[in-house]
Amino acid sequence: MNKLSRFTLAVSLALTACGPRAPSVAPASEPSRPVPVTATPVTAAPTSTTVVFPTATLAPVPPTVPAPADPDEVIAAEMRGSFDFFWEQANTDPGSPGYGLIRDRHPGSPGIASIASVGFGLTAYVIGVEQGYVAREQAADRAERTLDTLLGLDRHEGFFFHFLDIETGERAWESEVSSIDTAILLMGVLTAGQYFGGATAGKAQELYAGVNFPWFLDDERQMFYMAYRPENGFEGHWDFYAEQLMLYVLAAGSETHPVDARPYQTFTRHTAAFRDGEPFIHSWFNSIFTYQFSHAWIDFRGRVDADGVDWFANSVAAARAHYDFAVYMDAKYETLGPYAWGLSASDGPTGYNGLYGAPPSGFDNRQHRVDDTVPPYGAIASILFAPAEARQALLYYASLPDLQSPYGFKDAFNLTEGWYATDVIGIDKGITLLMLANAQDDTVYRSAMQAGPVARGLERLGILPAK
Repeated sequence: MNKLSRFTLAVSLALTACGPRAPSVAPASEPSRPVPVTATPVTAAPTSTTVVFPTATLAPVPPTVPAPADPDEVIAAEMRGSFDFFWEQANTDPGSPGYGLIRDRHPGSPGIASIASVGFGLTAYVIGVEQGYVAREQAADRAERTLDTLLGLDRHEGFFFHFLDIETGERAWESEVSSIDTAILLMGVLTAGQYFGGATAGKAQELYAGVNFPWFLDDERQMFYMAYRPENGFEGHWDFYAEQLMLYVLAAGSETHPVDARPYQTFTRHTAAFRDGEPFIHSWFNSIFTYQFSHAWIDFRGRVDADGVDWFANSVAAARAHYDFAVYMDAKYETLGPYAWGLSASDGPTGYNGLYGAPPSGFDNRQHRVDDTVPPYGAIASILFAPAEARQALLYYASLPDLQSPYGFKDAFNLTEGWYATDVIGIDKGITLLMLANAQDDTVYRSAMQAGPVARGLERLGILPAK
């Protein structure tokens, strides 16, 4: 049975597969430890080049299949499931020093929280109020008490360890102090502070004001480091385009420890295209999440920097390249195709893989890895960039019973290997939820873009509304 026929038959079951579910109980044993995601340090090329693939005939794109399932109902179910992850998988023991910390994944790695998951979770609470999932008073109390926990955690110049023990709040797995994960956390902190106001806003500002951004900067190269380990010092540089745009905005917007625009101007902008598509500034592995994360909070639509770079249009071109690559590879793989696209860091048949991506990648298109593993969040969180293609993929994912979980879609699947992930991952559920909410009514943008640090940072970097 071909993909089109399988989709047509299966999609009629989509709504029953996506209905509400009772939370499952995590197993007592812990699966293999996930690998923290950090990009490989890259030596910048002296010039940017446009890489175009050899001319070939694309496989025809099948028409969108009329389906009995309502995409809006599937979206609503995925949003609710994703929210429930952040609400239910948080530490809610009022006497615990880890109150408010949120698991990195479920059901795997019990007892481990990630600060990025907390950042997405604090934003999810705003969405939960707007969607009517929880009362404003409940969400505001959860958010404020989570900020109390964060203020009491071990920090290095205001930056947080990546992984924490969810009960004690202490460093887990000898993980790194992470610049990007702290930035994700701060975006959630500021969004919650702006939305709930009052004491929450004050505590959000206290957390942000305490971050010493220059401490994480390599003064000689004028690039932010990726990580710091007390045992080894600083590691890696943000020297290539990736998900770190938010870091420049936050650093530039600081009134206590600001960093000027030089790090934003210094990282390599390598332009390439997939075959005869539109060239765009791409990330090293060209994982699609790198074009999504900063856009979850920062509305780049209609803004350009001093060099004329439009980061929203750049993400649109990247999403299109991912879709075109999936269509191009449709005949080779069981999963990849017009209904399953958007390759990105995720679980895979052999464990977590941060190298998943699509061309163009690196300077030679050899840095990404493809094994037919597709994470649903890749296409779904691109809904602002490729709305029709994202909704088509979402409807297909809803037709696969083995891809469903109590918290919406599982992390990834690979039909060539007959494999489905067992876990959901917090950051992947987070980007899905936030981008779906923004696509509905700018839920996140309405708060995050009003936060002083974001507004100041964009202005100081010169990322301004186009004239």
